[in-house]
Amino acid sequence: MFLVWRFQNPNQDAMWLWAISIVCEVWFAFSWLLDILPKINPIDRAADLAALKDKFETPSPSNPEGRSDLPGVDVFISTADPDKEPPLVTANTILSIMACEYPVEKLSIYISDDGGAILTFEAMAEAVEFARIWVPFCRKHEIEPRNPDSYFNQKRDPTKDKKRLDFVKDRRWIKREYDEFKVRINGLPEVIKKRCDTHNKKEEMKEKMVAKEKNGGVIPPGEPVNFTNATWMADSTHWPGTWFEPTIDHKKGDHAGILQIMSKVPEHDPVMGHADEKSLDFTGIDTRLPMFAYVSREKRPGYDHNKKAGAMNALVRASAILSNGPFILNLDCDHYVYNSLAIREGMCYMMDRGGDRICYIQFPQRFEGIDPSDRYANHNTVFFDGNMRALDGLQGPVYVGTGCMFRRYALYGFNPPRPREYWGIFGQYKMRTHNHHHGDDEDTQPLTDDHHPDLTLPKRFGNSAMFTESIALAEFQGRPLADHISVKNGRSPGALLAPRPPLDAPTVAE
Repeated sequence: MFLVWRFQNPNQDAMWLWAISIVCEVWFAFSWLLDILPKINPIDRAADLAALKDKFETPSPSNPEGRSDLPGVDVFISTADPDKEPPLVTANTILSIMACEYPVEKLSIYISDDGGAILTFEAMAEAVEFARIWVPFCRKHEIEPRNPDSYFNQKRDPTKDKKRLDFVKDRRWIKREYDEFKVRINGLPEVIKKRCDTHNKKEEMKEKMVAKEKNGGVIPPGEPVNFTNATWMADSTHWPGTWFEPTIDHKKGDHAGILQIMSKVPEHDPVMGHADEKSLDFTGIDTRLPMFAYVSREKRPGYDHNKKAGAMNALVRASAILSNGPFILNLDCDHYVYNSLAIREGMCYMMDRGGDRICYIQFPQRFEGIDPSDRYANHNTVFFDGNMRALDGLQGPVYVGTGCMFRRYALYGFNPPRPREYWGIFGQYKMRTHNHHHGDDEDTQPLTDDHHPDLTLPKRFGNSAMFTESIALAEFQGRPLADHISVKNGRSPGALLAPRPPLDAPTVAE
């Protein structure tokens, strides 16, 4: 109505100014429409965790023991520089993920250290050792959040809703252990520096002895000693990544690839703890830890490494060989898991009927240390609670770079299964994916290249046979259960109950 009135009542004394203002107001109105129209259908979603447990973890004819039939999840954490991203923050993120309420044998965690720093490597080793007492403590007392730093800094009564009589004693003990853990992490730079100085002095003395032997017991004045200040690991070997004094093959952008399994593949059956005078009483508590791997991809001069995207690609390939979880959760090193049930909530959508067409699930971000009034809008409420929910009502939210659960098969570039043929809005024809029917003897077998139409595409994944074979397996394991006639692309119940094989040397080498 305002624009109509403006058109009908021009200013005869300043027509040029009136025309400019009309153009501006029409443009503002058009921009307003573009901003409002995508927000007319916001979506509120709720995950039914009880239904997920009943469907995948309750005893049934296909699952007599009630083992978890949920698919595996690989969690990727990315970091690049321990000077800008403190190792203690990264360690807390790792601990919050390790303590998530998801089947331990189905969870694998990878950290990508794009800087190849020995400080990050040794901090992660310390974090895994502390996790051996922190994770069972979280399971025993069901605490939230499971990031130690955030948990101990909460401004509320920690004993609220706690029923175990030993909670206060356990909390006091684990708090002391965490304080000692922080001291060890903060002291790592000095420990590494002293170690390197000690080894480098020994190497320098050896080089001087060699020079003396070559010159009759005397080092000629002015003759340099062929010696390089290296960075040393705890086992007295050279660190293959970036050195404190960069040199060829040991600097950012030029170092070897590193892969270290710091926590092995857990046992298939729960490993219950016991009473320990020096530790906590973990009787009846599963003490297993998820698999954890440190990865630093190889970098060489002259090659574009594509920063974080390249690091994620390296993790996708490495994890496909080591664990091959059908789903991937991507997190930054300073974004911890606040809700220990978050992975299960994401799985509610992926494993729902028709969930095989979902590419990814974007979790909202929440922030700490913000003033109560949030005067600078640091919570990003409009973006996460407004725009993202509105986009969900159209086709789906955008990927914001962290806190996102991907379907591995979608990351490989394959199309989702299509239940019907239809014409696109511009006449593009959508091809139907044929339904696959298997006999009883094939219910638990993944599709091979000969069966699945997507996998007949040209081989664009390199020469690794183990990697290409893992694609069909990940696609099969990521399907929802075929428990209803409406599920056209499902798997049979009980297909994911088999124990996970341990890692061997050829697999890690691959």
